[in-house]
Amino acid sequence: MNVEGSHGIVAAGHPLTAEAGARVLREGGNAVDAAVAAMLMSWVAEPLLTGPGAGGYMLVAGAGEEPVLLDFIVAAPGHGAGSHERAPLVPVEVDFAGDARQIFHVGASSCGTFGTPAGVDEAMRRWGSKELAELTAPAAALARDGVVLNAQQAEVVRLLEAILRSTPEAAALYVPGGRLLQEGERFACPELGDTIDRLGREGAAPFYRGDIADAAVATVAAGGGVLTAEDLRRYEALAREPLWVEYRGRDVLTNPPPSAGGILLALALARLGREPSPPSLGLLVRSMEEAQAARTPEFLEGLAEPGFADRFRASRLGATTHISVIDADGRACSVTCTNGEGSGIIVPGTGIHVNNIMGETDLSPLGFHRAPAGHRMPSMMSPTVVCSDGEVHVALGSSGSNRIRSAILQTIVAIVDHDLDSEAAVAAPRVHFEDGVITAEPGVPLGELGDHAHEVQCFRALNMFFGGVQAVCRDPDTGALSGAGDPRRGGVAVAA
Repeated sequence: MNVEGSHGIVAAGHPLTAEAGARVLREGGNAVDAAVAAMLMSWVAEPLLTGPGAGGYMLVAGAGEEPVLLDFIVAAPGHGAGSHERAPLVPVEVDFAGDARQIFHVGASSCGTFGTPAGVDEAMRRWGSKELAELTAPAAALARDGVVLNAQQAEVVRLLEAILRSTPEAAALYVPGGRLLQEGERFACPELGDTIDRLGREGAAPFYRGDIADAAVATVAAGGGVLTAEDLRRYEALAREPLWVEYRGRDVLTNPPPSAGGILLALALARLGREPSPPSLGLLVRSMEEAQAARTPEFLEGLAEPGFADRFRASRLGATTHISVIDADGRACSVTCTNGEGSGIIVPGTGIHVNNIMGETDLSPLGFHRAPAGHRMPSMMSPTVVCSDGEVHVALGSSGSNRIRSAILQTIVAIVDHDLDSEAAVAAPRVHFEDGVITAEPGVPLGELGDHAHEVQCFRALNMFFGGVQAVCRDPDTGALSGAGDPRRGGVAVAA
């Protein structure tokens, strides 16, 4: 359902997440206040996708704001670890309803230095108009009372069953009495509620220099991981200038290096922008293929170098949640967070499920544990804002591993080239190209591919494999606000 509003709008991956942000807008908060409130609620309503042990990015633009990308993605651990030997990564297979399978790796050695508490703290310091404790209270209360699993979150629990059974602590939360939580049953974690309350009262300090940090380090070390106290002490959220690309007369702002996703999205948009509108399916796939081919070892190793984006532009361009917000002033906040699939490591007394980002094949295509300590992992997450004549037109982003960039690309094309509203654009069937294979949802006009040489794999229905786009729009002519959540992941939009 396409939702319209005049005072602000929030699109997110769960009704409770979106409503938490919309409530803050109704109470006079700005887009960042709303996004932070929604982030905190997602830790409880979407606990396997995000949380205080996760990382992410936030893009803020519009309403006269200087656009800023706040980087609080997971960093490689190991400062001061010396020659400490890691425990082996534990491989698990996730089956996307029989249509595709993907291998992930968990256990203590998959845990990286988390960033979401630092991101929340810094976002509120820079842009917040509310007290952080006011925003944490509803999420903390829900963590104690419990939230009933909807169909989409129950499916996430099913997909990640092997991870949830991998440690007694994770099993106690998600497999009580040996039986996996089902749709309609309640997930509750009072300790997580206490942790969220601590963040509201004390900010991020306890997570990086206090007792929560000590507990996280000890828990990961006990399992054979290398997260150290120095890793947490050194960690901070970093402000970056967004990457810019022009598309059909609009300015697209997205995630810059050292993230990988934004620059590959920009490459695909620049490729499409040189051709007539709207692009054919074949051209869409070729733009994805070109972006995939650009992800070479040299590309990955160069991402962290100063000036990499400009050099790349000159030579080429000529399990995750997303929240998008536009407030009544036209300010946009687009924030994507990920816990990976979770490592299975729960920090005792805190409810913190630590990420498995160091076990993500997609983020370590050159091999595991090659990144130096402190290195920000080159995520595909790409919170994005599209501007028209200097005003925000669309704020969007997606979950979905390597499918993030193709999901965002196709949604932008649907809105800009095909003039679809947010609901139709988000729900439109998607295609993805990777490793020589084209995957497609029902309704994709495969006949347009002609004699395309690649293997084609057809899914039987819309599937969360293809991401979870949450998009909000501001009409460039009237200023009217609308938004839609991705049905693949139970997303909704709520007006303020």
